[in-house]
Amino acid sequence: MGIRYHNLLPDSPTPRVFTIAPLPPEKCAYALARYSRSPDSIVDSLEWVRTHDSQKFLESFYFQYGHASIADLGHVVLCFEGISELAATEIEDEPLWDGQARSSRYQDFARSGWITPSTLDPAQRAAYQGAAAQLIEAYTRLHSAITGHLTEQLPCPESMKPDVYRRNIAARAYDVARYLLFFGISTGVGQITSIRSLEKQIRRLQASPYSELRTLAGEIAEACSRPPSCGFPGSTPEPLAPTLARYTEADRYPAATNADLRLWAEQNLPRPTMPEPGLVDLVKPAHAASDIVATLLYPVTQRPFRELYELASSWSQSQRAEVLDIAVRHRSSRDELLRAFRAGSYVFDIVMDMGAYRDLHRHRRCHQFHQEYTTALGYETPAAIEQARLGLEYRAVMDQAIAVHAVLPAPERDYILPFGMRSRFLFKMDFAEAEYICKLRSGVKGHFSYRRIAWEMKQAMHRLEPELGMLINATPPGVEDPLKR
Repeated sequence: MGIRYHNLLPDSPTPRVFTIAPLPPEKCAYALARYSRSPDSIVDSLEWVRTHDSQKFLESFYFQYGHASIADLGHVVLCFEGISELAATEIEDEPLWDGQARSSRYQDFARSGWITPSTLDPAQRAAYQGAAAQLIEAYTRLHSAITGHLTEQLPCPESMKPDVYRRNIAARAYDVARYLLFFGISTGVGQITSIRSLEKQIRRLQASPYSELRTLAGEIAEACSRPPSCGFPGSTPEPLAPTLARYTEADRYPAATNADLRLWAEQNLPRPTMPEPGLVDLVKPAHAASDIVATLLYPVTQRPFRELYELASSWSQSQRAEVLDIAVRHRSSRDELLRAFRAGSYVFDIVMDMGAYRDLHRHRRCHQFHQEYTTALGYETPAAIEQARLGLEYRAVMDQAIAVHAVLPAPERDYILPFGMRSRFLFKMDFAEAEYICKLRSGVKGHFSYRRIAWEMKQAMHRLEPELGMLINATPPGVEDPLKR
């Protein structure tokens, strides 16, 4: 039997590239999965899908036989409206995620209102509502005052149109005012994910300690079981992912593991001895098991990564095995290993404000972890606030939020944390991603908070790896162009 060669000449009458009209996500997954398992043309596979039940196929091959890659072939567009910033942060915490949240630079969040946790009792609810109202009132006053201050400091250049100038000044003023926004503020998020990522997201949110997120998980599954809420005229009103909606259950593995790890840390870790390492601390782990153990313990403690890594490195193999055993104890046959097992070449332990984290959280080519949100690390005060002589008012409102946080129950108290509050975050990445973040986020168009973080990341890399650090073309924070966005 001879070999048949396809005609690859440019004037070949047979097309080699086919565009596919939009399909409901599960039908798209079915069509492409069948295409990979059949010698038929994609045209024939699409015709097959029109006359066969995609739900039965997915039930068999995806949910029963575990062919997970099939669910990567169908993508779902979802929008979340009227959710908290805290919920938005958790929704976006997927490694394979594409989307956009409402921007604190271009929108007035004073108009958004805020989310009040339903589990608060009347006294707690009153305290929360009072602190929230004070933060929003101060946010509005501060934005107006900073707008006036920046207008005096930065006159409109002759080369810039007045309306462009006003928008740029307003954006820079929001960069300062956003420190008074808080996790409970209402926002919106749009996302595009594969069915597979969406299933993981639903299962993760179902196991969340926050009731808002557990409720949202059910709403996502329910929304996928019905025709789209909105779309273009003439589009087919079929359910987006009805099979997915029937096969999601809470992912108990991470929560159960973290509870056991927290207990182990409380019972076995010695008293902290290491001083705070500073704004950005860079570690290049040389021992993989110690790296994983330290990363597992990081979210359930308030300790720097360097301290945890040095402790784990000093332990015996059997001591590290205790932590590793806990990390897989609750794992089922269908659970992936926890994110902590995805080791990165470089580990950046960063203390930063919540607003900066919301920006850097968008980077997906790295593995991210955060410790329990806290007030123990204090809060940032932007230089423009002091320059405009607004420091006393700003600190009074921030301190009031801290006082209310102290009397609210966990985890609902996190909703009152302002964006200016500091917390500790871990980013594990290869050099290419470190170079990308440092270059992109240090640019003059960026927010001054993450610009400082990006510059410190570059400096840390230069100290650890001088040859590689020289390759990072980052912009020092002192180089400014406030009217550029």
